[in-house]
Amino acid sequence: MAITGLVLMVNNYIRKKISRRFTGVEQMVLEARTPSAGELIAKFQDIPELGIYLHIPFCEQFCPYCPYNKELYHPELARKYTLALKKEIDFYVNIIGKRPVTSFYIGGGTPTTMLHTGMKDIVEHMYKSFNMRCSIHMESHPNHLDQKNLDSIRSLGVKYLSIGVESLQDRHLNTLKRPYTTEEVVKTVKRVSGQGFDCVNVDFIFDLPGQTYAEIEEAGQNLVNLGINQVAAYPLFRFPYTQLGKEARSNGRAVQTMFRRRRMLRILEKIFYRSGFERTSVWAFTRQGVSKYCSVTVPLYIGLGASGGSYLKDVFYLNTFNVAEYIRAMEKSGRATALSIDLTEKMQMGGWLYWRIYETRFKKSDFKERFHKDIDRIYGRYLKTFAFLGYLKDKGKEVVLTDKGTYWLHAFEDFFSIDYISKLWGTSSRNPWPERVAL
Repeated sequence: MAITGLVLMVNNYIRKKISRRFTGVEQMVLEARTPSAGELIAKFQDIPELGIYLHIPFCEQFCPYCPYNKELYHPELARKYTLALKKEIDFYVNIIGKRPVTSFYIGGGTPTTMLHTGMKDIVEHMYKSFNMRCSIHMESHPNHLDQKNLDSIRSLGVKYLSIGVESLQDRHLNTLKRPYTTEEVVKTVKRVSGQGFDCVNVDFIFDLPGQTYAEIEEAGQNLVNLGINQVAAYPLFRFPYTQLGKEARSNGRAVQTMFRRRRMLRILEKIFYRSGFERTSVWAFTRQGVSKYCSVTVPLYIGLGASGGSYLKDVFYLNTFNVAEYIRAMEKSGRATALSIDLTEKMQMGGWLYWRIYETRFKKSDFKERFHKDIDRIYGRYLKTFAFLGYLKDKGKEVVLTDKGTYWLHAFEDFFSIDYISKLWGTSSRNPWPERVAL
């Protein structure tokens, strides 16, 4: 216990130092304040385009590894949720105006639970209300992809579909409590791949309990053979408030885990690269010549629904996680914001850099356009250091992460970001209306 306490103290000290270096503060604090409509209208005067994230929180069962906001699906609750979402869309109509929406992502939870209990109404209301200039990217569950549902998905305008496969070996599917067999999910994915989507993505989790390198090799090759356009391959993240996250970790395994994950990721990289895929984000590998499946791709966005988060340059705010409370709040006042934080310029720059690096490449001119400053003047010494270490390539006008750098960004995410997310999402899951959350 003493060793564990010491490790936690050291970790917290390092996090605070990194946070101060890149954000200017040791702790970022979200408080129970709702930006007014007038404030948001003023902010949008300087926002030429935006993305929209729509959260569908319903699942038919809970997976033991999943950190996202979810509740068990009930048809009547889904219908009430539909009405609440339409009210939230209505709130933003005059605020957003005719600005183009250039990215629309539907996540969860399991969005396909609502295919026949409100999804069509929600999407149609979105397209009537906003200047939609994009196709839809949507998550799905393998058990929901029969031909009838695929026809419904295509009729919504979904061009980019992600399937939460997670594993292609039965023993690991059992660990993850996924309700299908490898044989069943392979048939499903092959059927979906022939439906004419612009991009079919498969989520795949590695570094599962007891998983071997030989199993990774086998699964990687089988993923390629499915004929899909993209694979999002990521390690099993153990968020403290999930079932798997609550399992005790033995001291001294962190370094061992890092090297095991690196070797597994190298195996997958080798398979994907020789099969004509290229890395398009930290975890995503996309077939060359295919437009990638991704979440919100623009730096500024609004989030709709329970737990929807919105980022508008100098403010971030988050809706309540509780579905019943979200519905009640929308019926009462037309707003369901639980927490918000005003962001200094240094916070904004740090966040921008993190997410652009997450995409593995960015143009320096984009930073200049966003902040009217030279990125080399702000972060030049870090870029030079990381280039010297082989983590990135500074090509003058563009910065590109190497495979080595991509892995260590994951390690940073595991050490730093997951702690932030656990505090924010964990607190919000327990308390629908927290007074404050210090990250």
